[in-house]
Amino acid sequence: MSAPDLTPPEAAAWAARAGLPLPADRHAAVAAVARHIHSVVAVLRELDFEDTPPAPAYRVEREQPDAAV
Repeated sequence: MSAPDLTPPEAAAWAARAGLPLPADRHAAVAAVARHIHSVVAVLRELDFEDTPPAPAYRVEREQPDAAV
């Protein structure tokens, strides 16, 4: 089952399995949000980060405090 195929009852079942029982009126909303998140993640997976260094390579340079306005 992929998120685009997620039905409200399946969303409720997955939430219950994770220990998050949902009221019946929330099943459709949770399924819709899961489908949206899946579509956003699918787009992010298509991005090319080949030239992007990994996060640990990033170094923050501190600016010297300057009181001049």
